[in-house]
Amino acid sequence: MTSPSTKPMRQQAEEYISKLQEDIVTALEKLDPNAPPFKRDSWLRPQGGRGLSAVFAVPHSSTSQAAAAMQNTVLEKAGVNISIVHGVLPPAAVKQMRADHGSMQNIEGSLPFFAAGISLVIHPRNPHAPTVHANYRYFETTEPIAEGQGAESAQGKVLAWWFGGGADLTPAYLYEEDAAHFHRTLKEAADPHGAAVYPTFKKWCDEYFFIKHRGEARGIGGMFFDDVCDEPHKRFPGEADAQRPRTQEAIFAMIRALGDAFVPSYIPILERRMRTLTNEHEKRWQQLRRGRYVEFNLVYDRGTLFGMLTPGARIESVLISMPETARWEYMSDLGGDGENSEEGKIVQVLRTPKEWV
Repeated sequence: MTSPSTKPMRQQAEEYISKLQEDIVTALEKLDPNAPPFKRDSWLRPQGGRGLSAVFAVPHSSTSQAAAAMQNTVLEKAGVNISIVHGVLPPAAVKQMRADHGSMQNIEGSLPFFAAGISLVIHPRNPHAPTVHANYRYFETTEPIAEGQGAESAQGKVLAWWFGGGADLTPAYLYEEDAAHFHRTLKEAADPHGAAVYPTFKKWCDEYFFIKHRGEARGIGGMFFDDVCDEPHKRFPGEADAQRPRTQEAIFAMIRALGDAFVPSYIPILERRMRTLTNEHEKRWQQLRRGRYVEFNLVYDRGTLFGMLTPGARIESVLISMPETARWEYMSDLGGDGENSEEGKIVQVLRTPKEWV
C-alpha cells in the first residue's frame, strides 16, 4: 500500500492532473498517428493561476488543399484541458458554499480559494464512435485574508475542501457492448473504494445529464459526483456513508483510480468504431444528437454556465466542449419510431436509463 504523501493536497492534485492530461493526449495521438498533433496552449489567469489546453482541430476543408486532405481524421474536435487557479471568493459565493460544508458555517466575507482540475471532451468524426466527456477537480478554501495581506501570500489553514468529477458517454448509435464496457471499467475502478460509490455516482450521473425540455438524457451516463469530502454527504445516507471513502487521501485515491480508468474505458470503444462504414443518413443523425449536446451544455451544465459568468474566464476553454458542427430540424422524422430503427433504439434508452453492469 502506498503511504500517504507529505505534500499538500493542492500540489498532489496539480501534479496528478498534469500527468493524466499527458497520458490521455498521448493515447489519442497514438490512435491516429497521421493526424495533426494536439495543439498545446498554455495560458495565465490575470487574477491568479495558469492552465494548459491541449486541443485537436483541423482547418476547414475550404481553407486549403492540405486542409481538405485532413477531413478523414479519427477525431473531429477534442480538448483535454487542465487549470490550476487561485484567488478570492466573493461573499455571495462563500454564502452559497456554506450550505454544503459545515466547516464554513461561521465564516462571513471573502475567502481565498484554490482549484485544480482536468476537463475533457472528445468528438470523433464517425457517427458510430461516441462522444465522451470527463472531468476531475479539487477545490479548497483557506482561512480569511488578514487586512493588508494579498491573495498570493494567503495560504493559511484549509477551512474546507472537496473533490468532484465523473465521466459519461454520448453515442449517436447504441452498441450495448460499448455501454457495458464503459460502465464496467468505471465500476471496477470505483469498487475498491466502497460498495456505494458506483451505484450512487451512476444514479447521480443519470439525473444530472438530463435534458428536461426534451425529456431525455444527453447520453448513456457513467459517473458524476460533487462536493465529496470528509463531511456527511446527502447522496450517501445511512449505511451508505460507511461504504465510500471519507478521508482526503482515500478520496484522492479514488479520483486517481477513476482518472486512470479513462483511457481503458474509452479508447477500446473508439478503436472499434472509428472506421465503421457510414453514410449521409447516419451523419445527419449524429448532427441532430450533437444539437442535443449543445442544448444541455448551454442550458443546464453548471461548469459551462459558471465559466461564462465568471469575470476573467477563458471563454475559448469554457466552450471547448461544443461540437464543431451540429444540426436542428423542425419536427425531425428521425428517432421517433421506437425500436423500429437504429435511431429509435438509442432514443428509447435515453428516455429510460438502463443498468449496464
